[in-house]
Amino acid sequence: MTTLLPDAAWRHGAGLVDLLAALGADEGAIRYVGGAVRDTLLGLAVSDVDCATRLLPDEVIARVRKAGFKAVPTGIAHGTVTAVLPGSTIEVTTLRRDVSTDGRRATVAFTDDWREDAARRDFTINALFADPSSGEVIDYFGGVGDLAEGHVRFIGDPLVRIAEDHLRILRFFRFHARFGRGAPDGPGLAACADRANDLMALSRERIADELLKLLALPDPAPTVALMHAHGIFRPVLPEIGEEGVARLTRLIDRETRSGVRPDPVRRLAALLPRDPALAAQVASRLRLSNAMRARIELLAAPPAPETAPIPLAYRHPDAAVDLLLLSDMGDAELAAALAALDGWHRPTFPLRGGDLVKLGLRPGPQVAAALQAIERDWMAAGFPDGEWATRAAQAAVDQALRERQ
Repeated sequence: MTTLLPDAAWRHGAGLVDLLAALGADEGAIRYVGGAVRDTLLGLAVSDVDCATRLLPDEVIARVRKAGFKAVPTGIAHGTVTAVLPGSTIEVTTLRRDVSTDGRRATVAFTDDWREDAARRDFTINALFADPSSGEVIDYFGGVGDLAEGHVRFIGDPLVRIAEDHLRILRFFRFHARFGRGAPDGPGLAACADRANDLMALSRERIADELLKLLALPDPAPTVALMHAHGIFRPVLPEIGEEGVARLTRLIDRETRSGVRPDPVRRLAALLPRDPALAAQVASRLRLSNAMRARIELLAAPPAPETAPIPLAYRHPDAAVDLLLLSDMGDAELAAALAALDGWHRPTFPLRGGDLVKLGLRPGPQVAAALQAIERDWMAAGFPDGEWATRAAQAAVDQALRERQ
């Protein structure tokens, strides 16, 4: 039975019809491919549209420009040209076959065989084409059925596909977490477990990118537990253990019940041991940004259950919710703490070091120490107005001057 691609808003994007016509849609020279086809069949929103074509890259560039659009050779060595349309971009890639692979990168040759191009892709659900003119879905490897059944399956021998690109180990689990239902594909899972050490050949940036994509999904906890049970993390992230998986599961449950949006960095912090120095080492190993490293280090030491939410939010305005969700406080206390922060805005401390100098203190460490002490008292008093701060400043200066005598 022929499967037709449902109509969707992205198919009516500005300039897309003209682009497809210029690239030979009526001649069968171009097709939609991959995620746009897969997600449209599932009724999901589509953010990126990719196309495959029999045309060689130089011909694609010439036709795109002739149609009045900008053509950017974003991956010309692998046959990819990005067409810049009004309000969107479309990646157009010439059909390819692998000449050689080493688990990290591939050398390709161009082909005009649609099936040959589909066969080099990772999973059946990602190897779906669709004719832009008729809407017919072209499925060489049973991807439509796998999609309906929630079955993430490698094309061909999983061990061969993993040998071509080791990142497919992590992608298998991410796609199962997103699209899978029930138990994962047995041969695929066995191959990933068997070849987990291959992950050590990948750059840490690629591992981090794939891991954060997995953790950004609505509920990756069952899949992460599966990965831990089968030793997937051990070669590259041995710090992730059963306690971390349990913390992640608890965190996701709390996020869901509290209506807090998923955050992959918060979830990564939950997976790591409660050791700020160790967490910082892992973040550095994964080549995360400085901001991410600092945040993970902070979240590795969540506050004690009795920590008041407002002072916590004052000290860590961008991480208070994260710290509360990761704390050991009970569910009722957590709900009250999050409610206390709802609508709260961080006040500005009304004093500066110069104010104390004007009152008689000499510039230097004494000013900084006095200012910090006043700010702590101000927080404990519930952030009173400026008159309180002025009186506190005068009292602190008088005390310091007496001690100096």
